[in-house]
Amino acid sequence: PPPHPTTNQLLKFYFPCLALWISGPLLSLVDTSFVGLSATGKGGSATQLAALGPATTFIDGSLYLFAFLNVATTNLYASALAARRNGDNDGEGVVRTAARTSLYCGIGLMGLLLAVARPLIALYIGPEAASTPNLLDQAHTYVKIRALSMPTSLLGGVLQAALLGAKDSVTPLVAILYSTIINVAGDYLLVSRYQMGLQGAAIATLIAQWCGTLAMIGPARRELLSPGNSLGLLPKFMAGRRRPEGDIPARTFLKFAAPVLTLILGKISAFGFMTNAAAGLPGQPATLAAHQIALSLFFFASPFLEVISQLAQSFLPSYSVLPKDRNGRLLGDTIEWRKASNALVARLERYGLFLGSLLAASVASIVTYAPGIVTKDPGVQMAVRPLAATLAAGAFLTAPVAVSEGTLIARKELSYLASVYFVSTALLPPVLRRIRSVGGPVRQVWICFALFQLFRSGCFLGRIWVTRNDSEEKVGR
Repeated sequence: PPPHPTTNQLLKFYFPCLALWISGPLLSLVDTSFVGLSATGKGGSATQLAALGPATTFIDGSLYLFAFLNVATTNLYASALAARRNGDNDGEGVVRTAARTSLYCGIGLMGLLLAVARPLIALYIGPEAASTPNLLDQAHTYVKIRALSMPTSLLGGVLQAALLGAKDSVTPLVAILYSTIINVAGDYLLVSRYQMGLQGAAIATLIAQWCGTLAMIGPARRELLSPGNSLGLLPKFMAGRRRPEGDIPARTFLKFAAPVLTLILGKISAFGFMTNAAAGLPGQPATLAAHQIALSLFFFASPFLEVISQLAQSFLPSYSVLPKDRNGRLLGDTIEWRKASNALVARLERYGLFLGSLLAASVASIVTYAPGIVTKDPGVQMAVRPLAATLAAGAFLTAPVAVSEGTLIARKELSYLASVYFVSTALLPPVLRRIRSVGGPVRQVWICFALFQLFRSGCFLGRIWVTRNDSEEKVGR
């Protein structure tokens, strides 16, 4: 079997992917912090923080729903680069089709959010929270503004994925840096100085996402395409000339949707059910604002662990497919290959648990000792402190979930993953509805989430343990 990747090789892959994962949650966390610390306009800080809960869930969840485009781009572009050794050159076609598909999906998503966001948000948060003065109006305003960034956000995602596939880790990092600086500066001016509240935060994030994508278009064209070729974003009747040969059909990308969307929908629905339950609890708007702070901190921490899942998906396949001779017979010792694969999985699990411990301690410390970092409202600070332990537990358990999930994806255990997500997602809503109906504290919502993560981690780790000594046929497949 090939040697294990060095720590330096893993880090070179980890940090660019982290930039890709962290951009959306980072921008939402910046909005949460500025609104909590500075907003004193219509509705007050607590109401505006409470409105950010469903609003950011809609935006971040919508973007996450289309993450399969990034997965498809990375895989297909890497395959195209490998095929160059045989004289093929489909890499440019992959980039053009990925860019065009993402742009069209973004336009459709933008139209959908602009058309039906308000009734969906009202249904999502329930009549209790919707009746809170200004909460629904402010959440809807935020979503409408952020919806205008959907086309460029999805386009930026696939360009980042293609650049990472081309071993360019600098351009995505620079683009994320541009977005963050512009978002912080915009929030400071619009929220802190001009007191525009949620509207100002949404505008700042919108401009930041536009600039981040624009910063990548030029380098992507120079590095990924031949001189004079475009990204092919315009339809054929508008392009003015025939597109270059070799474009990959859009269905090649969309066929990745079925297995990946099952996992993504399971994750999104879990957070949606939690926010819905928190919105129906007494003590509004402080209760929902506290939940929003905890949710934003979790969304900020989870990408650090989700990237380890990407490490597993990228490095494990080389241990799952053995070389074959011209007659199709396997070469090499399959037991040694399986041992090497299991050793790498154990190594990644250790990295994940260590990082998960650090992140859990960090988010718990913020909630317990420094809630003033994200809100000045005394009522919200008091409401969020009891969430420290359960938030830390959920963050820590995300580590084995992420690494094990990446391992099972690399080993093509998609049916098992989908079944676990289906069962766990089906079990969560009845419990949360019970908490909402009895008016339980918001801490119980996060206890449910910690148990949700514990169930998934147990199922995933158990599957890896049971299949650790698969047969020779399984290994060489």
